[in-house]
Amino acid sequence: MKTDVFISGGGIGGLTLALKLVQRGVDVVLAERLSKKPPTYKGELLQPKSMQIFDSIGIYEEICERSNEIKVLDMLELSSTLKVQDQSFMDYSVLPGKYDAAYMVHHEELKSIILEAALMFTNFHYFNGTACKSLSENKAVLQKGKETFEVEARFFFGAEGRASVTRKSMGIEVKQTTYNHHFLTVSFPRAENFKDGKIISTYNRFLGLFPLPDNMVRSVYLIPEGDYKELKEKPISHFHKLYTDLAPAVDGYVQQLTDWKKIQLMIPIMYHAPSYVKTNKAIIGDAAHAVHPMAGEGMNMAIQDADILGELVADMKETGKLDPSNLKWYEKVRYKRADHVIQLSHLAALAYSFPFKPVSYLRKRTFERMEEDPILHFKQMLNVSGLGMWKENVRDRFIQGGIMPIRIRDLPPSTKELKYFTREDDYPWKVEGLL
Repeated sequence: MKTDVFISGGGIGGLTLALKLVQRGVDVVLAERLSKKPPTYKGELLQPKSMQIFDSIGIYEEICERSNEIKVLDMLELSSTLKVQDQSFMDYSVLPGKYDAAYMVHHEELKSIILEAALMFTNFHYFNGTACKSLSENKAVLQKGKETFEVEARFFFGAEGRASVTRKSMGIEVKQTTYNHHFLTVSFPRAENFKDGKIISTYNRFLGLFPLPDNMVRSVYLIPEGDYKELKEKPISHFHKLYTDLAPAVDGYVQQLTDWKKIQLMIPIMYHAPSYVKTNKAIIGDAAHAVHPMAGEGMNMAIQDADILGELVADMKETGKLDPSNLKWYEKVRYKRADHVIQLSHLAALAYSFPFKPVSYLRKRTFERMEEDPILHFKQMLNVSGLGMWKENVRDRFIQGGIMPIRIRDLPPSTKELKYFTREDDYPWKVEGLL
């Protein structure tokens, strides 16, 4: 069969890309290798920029209705006796405008919303349980069960994740950075009034709690690298106590987990491909970059990749300027943004990586001053949200370190909005003559 665009990978990034394209009249074939829900944990925290993108493609309201809104992430630092030493907040309300919250949504629920929207278009061709085996200049070889067939396309985009066939066909290699810790992750019931997120830490422990809809909560618990096997040999009550020690609010709820088999091991890694584009091929999401999962940024970066690439290719078709060299605009917009998020998440990971009390003190002091200084707080939330990018300067570092006093005056909303990515920032080729 023939198509305009072939997409390998039907996760959130691949489906978002497909929906953007088919809404603009581009013919798309998408092949998703898995036919059932994946066994491993996938992202569930949607940042404001992702919600802005979903608003632009008409599925914002449905996602809101099927999500849990998070306005605040409550960050608690406990003493060695598990008493609250310090409390700070990551407050999305410092972001002016409509997109001033994060949303927790079940991953498969989000996939179904995007897929159902795409399936309404006759120019969308979806192959479930179908693996992309290889790519050439103008053909993809697919396999569904014992059947093998080919798809001819003008463009080939890889959204397959870390083991990307598309990236391999482009001859692009990535160098992984690993960490000295892993995470346990699992969802379990929560109290109905437990609505906002919590990050709870001591000098040597970390627990993240992110409320989902349907009175569920997603949890991540940091463990030293290599401790998983030993932990699994202990009774499940040991796992319960790890949680209730740090978060008494989950007592009576986490105990509903009765089997270690439901608790997954998540191994964080980091990498950034040296390029995203080669000839008529491009990669998005985890095929292009992997980020430490401190703020659910991996899925959000894939959504943002899909937005830029989808808008670009739709414009290329609409204007008839289908030269593959125009794909460079996608990489030009996304590469520096992705690298900034990767580095921020890496720094956050390091802040929790070392089980020493001086590190805990510095972390507590830094977060406390970031919350107290309104400009630092806005910068933090702007960068996390994806709505803009404002790097910290020397003065910011001195304020965080206590060398300079915090600023008292906040920025007016109109000034803050000047730091948001504009339509011209997101889609610079739309300027006359650039495409």
